[in-house]
Amino acid sequence: MSSLPARARDVAVVGGGPAGLFAAETIASHGHRVTVYDRMPSPARKFLLAGRGGLNLTHSEELTKFLNRYGDGADNVRAAVTDFPPDKLVAWANGLDAETFVGTSGRVFPRAMKASPLLRAWLRRLGGLGVAIKTRHLWTGLTASGGLRFEMSDGQTTEVHPDATLFALGGASWPKLGSDGEWVDIFKTAGIAVTPLAPANCGVLIPWSDIFRSRFEGAALKRIALRIGDVTQRGEVIITRHGLEGGAVYALGGEIRKALAKADTTIVSVDLKPDVTTDDIASRLAQPSRKDTMTNFLRKSLHLDPVAIGLLREAGPLEVGAALAKRVKSVPLRVSALAGIDRAISTAGGVQWRDLDDALMLRTKPGFFLAGEMLDWEAPTGGYLLQATFATAAKASAGLLAWLRSNG
Repeated sequence: MSSLPARARDVAVVGGGPAGLFAAETIASHGHRVTVYDRMPSPARKFLLAGRGGLNLTHSEELTKFLNRYGDGADNVRAAVTDFPPDKLVAWANGLDAETFVGTSGRVFPRAMKASPLLRAWLRRLGGLGVAIKTRHLWTGLTASGGLRFEMSDGQTTEVHPDATLFALGGASWPKLGSDGEWVDIFKTAGIAVTPLAPANCGVLIPWSDIFRSRFEGAALKRIALRIGDVTQRGEVIITRHGLEGGAVYALGGEIRKALAKADTTIVSVDLKPDVTTDDIASRLAQPSRKDTMTNFLRKSLHLDPVAIGLLREAGPLEVGAALAKRVKSVPLRVSALAGIDRAISTAGGVQWRDLDDALMLRTKPGFFLAGEMLDWEAPTGGYLLQATFATAAKASAGLLAWLRSNG
């Protein structure tokens, strides 16, 4: 255990997701009495959902490249990840017997490929540290004296007055799992600047024709590249009833959001053969066989599968020659909107950095710290989301502990 304080203090952590639980562990390990309050019947529900896909904890790539994944305006997140980098998160997880490994993509997973074993071990560790977890406690605001007010499932209310508070209330994606963004209005009423929450790492809406939708809903476009403006992302996507989902489109979410803020629709183009030049494609398409249908011709000459050929047709009549080669390299898709926030993997927006000091404490409310997705940042999938969630929790916890020491 780390050096203990001269006097144990009472600390409230509001939010029982990974940021809140990690903050609770850190603060309790320094000898303070910690209570976690969560509105749901059990903690870390979205964490468990993430585990259904393998629980991508972080990524093994070189740190400088890793930090660049957080984009413009994310210097505070980069600083937090620099202080708590992937190797520290991996060591923490392995300390809970996760036995992490690096996949072929460079992503880091627990050997069990799910969150539940890690969470069970984590909760046992928290119990051993004396952390109390109070579920079915919905935070509804601050009292006149600066305490915390909660509403319980039976409609009763209660107030607590901790020595310090750390908020880790998440964003607004998958609200049925706990993070519904209701805290935004409370914070704004208190004069704290909040960038509106918006879906991130989500699908896009495209008005498919009935024929294309009925034939290809659920099909995958593999080894393609998506482009919007000057930004290109390789990967794969899934055709949905209303548009596209998948890693490649998630990575372009920020650029698509910016474009849609300026116009009702925007164009995302698909390169069906990113490793082949336009000239090479044109030469392969120069002499179609009279015996072949267009579908067979495209399948034989370019090895396109039915969904790729269907996408070419969705963009208009097919003409052999240079025009078709250009379309293979840039199929235009008209995006009308991002998919809804309720099923987004994460959210953009949150409490603005100008209202926080370097320790992630609210400038206008000493003793109140913030961590995780309720801060104004976003990241692509691939381990970057959870890494920054844990890293900001580590930074806010360190700030809270220092504040307690200087106010004791």
